[in-house]
Amino acid sequence: MTGPAQMAIPAQVAIVGAGMAGASAARRLHEAGFSVAVFDKGRQPGGRMANRRDRESGLSFDHGAQVMRAHGPAFRARLADWEARGLVAPYEAPGRVTAVPDMTAPVRDLLAGLDVQVARTVTALARADRGWRLTLAEAGEDRHFDAVVLTLPGPQALRLLAASGLALPGVARATYAPCWSLMLTCGRDLPFAGDVLRPADGPVAALFREGAKPGRPTAPAAYTVHATPDWSKTHLEDTPEAVRAALLAAVADLFGGPIASLQARAHRWRYALVEETCGAPCLYDPVQRLGYAGDGCLGPRIEAAHDSGLALADRLIADLP
Repeated sequence: MTGPAQMAIPAQVAIVGAGMAGASAARRLHEAGFSVAVFDKGRQPGGRMANRRDRESGLSFDHGAQVMRAHGPAFRARLADWEARGLVAPYEAPGRVTAVPDMTAPVRDLLAGLDVQVARTVTALARADRGWRLTLAEAGEDRHFDAVVLTLPGPQALRLLAASGLALPGVARATYAPCWSLMLTCGRDLPFAGDVLRPADGPVAALFREGAKPGRPTAPAAYTVHATPDWSKTHLEDTPEAVRAALLAAVADLFGGPIASLQARAHRWRYALVEETCGAPCLYDPVQRLGYAGDGCLGPRIEAAHDSGLALADRLIADLP
């Protein structure tokens, strides 16, 4: 008689970055039977699909990405599922949706039930036992994996690779424009029609009415202001206080006078909008079992990050035992 069959041990995959690309890759790999651990230095998953809650007013601001839309079948099906379950709803224009109750909801849904570790900074990658060892800045043991997926913005991925003495050709091609964001609470509603104001010129690229989004409180009046890429580049290293003052003045100019601001807070997105892509759905080195995915591969859309994550997951599924 033969002995009892040994149970197969699922391949262990580390994903660095808990935005849309990392989340879509993690879900696809998990559904294929892989063991997945997701690491992110932020306090919550979402990446640039971010939300910040103000403790004093109780208001929340989607101070990063604002809307989603689908061009292809994979993301169209994903949006349909989320809409059916109340995680997204129409906003601003036909074909566009926003998340409910905030922009982190879709990423949280993809990561539900998975090993997700936030406030955990991966500082180095090292080859070990035909696999990988991840070194974390925070206290804790190094983790070992069969493959590593990077879904950080390209420049951040490059820094991690360089710190580890590694290279992944193509990552350096991804370039980004910054964006300064202002989370603004006003004593009265600002007088513009519709959900979004997009000025033709000046420092402000868009002003989003938070209260017009599904499931958000309508009072007090809350807005997210995004500066233009050019203005953000010029003021990239300014202090948040200086940017706050400048954007408040710019918003006041739009409406011809004081805007009765109650509270305002600036946030810098150093890598906000993809300008040049890697030129491929994802990057993968089968010898190292090291890959890169994100909107830096396919373009400045949430759908691009989602589809890039799926593409890299499929490469790993085909390659790993």
